[in-house]
Amino acid sequence: MTSIASESVATILCTSKQTRFHIESPNYRELEIDGIFITVTSGSKASGKSTAKGKSKAKAEGIEILNNAKLTLKEGQRYALVGRNGTGKSTLLKAIAEKLIPGIPEGTRVALLQQSRLINENSDGKPDSENGPTSSVLEEVIERATAKQAVEQEIKVLSEGVNASDSYAPVRALRQLKHHRHQQRLFRLDKDARLRSGARGLQARKALVVYEKVVAESNTLLEQENDDITPDTLQAETQEAADLLADLQIQIDPARVSETESQAKKILTGLGFSEALMEKPITSLSGGWHMRAALATTLLQQTDILILDEPTNFLDLLGIIWLQRYLQGLEDTDRPPTLILVSHDRDFISVCSDLIILKEKKLISFHGDLPTYEASQSERKLWLTKMKDAQDKQKAHIEESIAANMKAGKANDDQNKLRQAKSRQKKLDDRWGLQVSNRGGRFKLNRDLVGYHLTAREDIDIAPENRPVVIYLPETLDLRFPGALISLEKVAFRYSPKMPLIVQDITLSVSMGDRIGILGLNGSGKSTLIKMLVDETRPSSGNVTTHPRLKLGYYSQHATDALQDIGREEPGLTALALLSREVKTQTDEINEGELRGLFGKLGLPGRFASDVPLMKLSGGQVVRVELARLIWRQPHCLILDEVTTHLDYETVTALREALRDWEGAVILVSHDRWFMRGVIEGARDEDEEDSEDEDEDEDSPRRRVVYRLKGGKMSVLEKGVDEFEQLMEKRVKKLLQQ
Repeated sequence: MTSIASESVATILCTSKQTRFHIESPNYRELEIDGIFITVTSGSKASGKSTAKGKSKAKAEGIEILNNAKLTLKEGQRYALVGRNGTGKSTLLKAIAEKLIPGIPEGTRVALLQQSRLINENSDGKPDSENGPTSSVLEEVIERATAKQAVEQEIKVLSEGVNASDSYAPVRALRQLKHHRHQQRLFRLDKDARLRSGARGLQARKALVVYEKVVAESNTLLEQENDDITPDTLQAETQEAADLLADLQIQIDPARVSETESQAKKILTGLGFSEALMEKPITSLSGGWHMRAALATTLLQQTDILILDEPTNFLDLLGIIWLQRYLQGLEDTDRPPTLILVSHDRDFISVCSDLIILKEKKLISFHGDLPTYEASQSERKLWLTKMKDAQDKQKAHIEESIAANMKAGKANDDQNKLRQAKSRQKKLDDRWGLQVSNRGGRFKLNRDLVGYHLTAREDIDIAPENRPVVIYLPETLDLRFPGALISLEKVAFRYSPKMPLIVQDITLSVSMGDRIGILGLNGSGKSTLIKMLVDETRPSSGNVTTHPRLKLGYYSQHATDALQDIGREEPGLTALALLSREVKTQTDEINEGELRGLFGKLGLPGRFASDVPLMKLSGGQVVRVELARLIWRQPHCLILDEVTTHLDYETVTALREALRDWEGAVILVSHDRWFMRGVIEGARDEDEEDSEDEDEDEDSPRRRVVYRLKGGKMSVLEKGVDEFEQLMEKRVKKLLQQ
């Protein structure tokens, strides 16, 4: 069966294995769907007529995301969906949320958090708020999660009718409300009919035709004259209006509304909203706070499947730890939703008990965490390699024996030798791989051949792994004479003499090879400090000095937004063209091969750099473009502000490894604890223990220090990231007890 979703620029086309005997599960929190194909095609191709039939229709021209995959979700389980940038994780989540995959029951309630604002702008440029431009953050979150305003509007319509002196008013109000509901349902059915194809599409179009008649009849009743309404109809519909009004009023019962509001406040507080910020107009929020409000809305909804796509991107560590504990706490509720989570933050996805790995267009289910999965994959590869080596040696020995017997048999006309050689050749041709049965015992032809020979005869196959993600950072240029790269001496900053200090009394020295981490909650002054380090802001007092030959690379947390804006302004501009243009402003010698090589070393090879426009690159690929812009100059110091946002976990791992051992200086601002521990503290994974003391062999060991910014003041965290994490854990514990 097939399902299609149309978008302005692309179409998601889905099929799955369904039979006419398929019985829809009554448990909306569980899914088990086989044979899933998902292809993303351009809107023009999707809208054109296709001669393909059946499942081949799902394999139309376009980017294939899944090929004959299986999706299994168990009720109440927490799944981490992992895969490289560009493999289609967000597309898969959208297909699940919009129930485009046949086999997802229509009654399933799915809440999806995507990387988008809570409210968008209309065509006239005004914010699209549910409650109007003056609605508060709290009001908007509750309305989006519960449709409270829609219920209140229906109550208003019915109340005016029931309480009116006109005896026909209750009937008019009831018919008006029903007609409005019919129109809303007609809109959804029309959407289904346009988005679906195959058997489900035919069924949806039939349902649309039937319901169009219902709406037409409803419209006729709405226009009916009072004189044509019989006394029995008047009495029955007046009573129906009163009963419906009572039911709606129960839905906004003060106790229930108060409970919802209390829960909304708890969630918003956990995500960093103060009471004052909750009461501010939703339209006044910045992009990051909009994302937090969208996350609060998603968490507040009553849902069967909860999908969170990179929920930590705009959270500080306090918010991240709170969200971890909140998601873990869902397990203690009466019916916890099934969770699907996408995140590059390894520490954060530890809340999940299971993995869904999107790899090579398949979905691999694994019960356990990410380190356990990676270890099992390494062990399996090692085992397969040993088995294959042993099998190859055995096969080579048999082939040598056959050759020797054939030679001896022909030379001496020894029929026994020749028969022995033919027998062994037959074993290789017909029975190779069948020495061990499916159950692990000795193979017997008359017992084990049936149903097993199709796969058992094959050689041991080690699947070719995806090319590992490796990031190479260039060597730094010679400074010629020693000295600190950047020095801050008792610097402070305020926007005006009457304004409070944003940062104060900060002294910091950065030398080659230093690893400096800066931790702090949002609003603690991190951005101001970074701007002074990169000379975007001059301090109000104190001194900032830099090495005369310093080359600095600065990655801003808004870098990807700026690059995407450039891509929208110049739709045909590629990453290679952009970097070539920037290099040309610095030197006349442009080596395109070197620039291509640089992109390749950062994980953006071939056509992605030279052919695909910036505006069509994924978020993770845009991050690589920005890194290429920074490091082609061979900087002595990299200042990185939330560089892991949008990257997949494999790329984060590769970047962590590259930065940890790079010879230049690194100043890192990040809420990703695992990344910070590796880059700044030099932490290594278990399989890297042999290199753990590498720094101790150096003539001048690296200076590794983690600072905390609080209220504009900077202090050293003696125990590093762990100390800051423990402080945040204590605050989260208090928040959850409120």
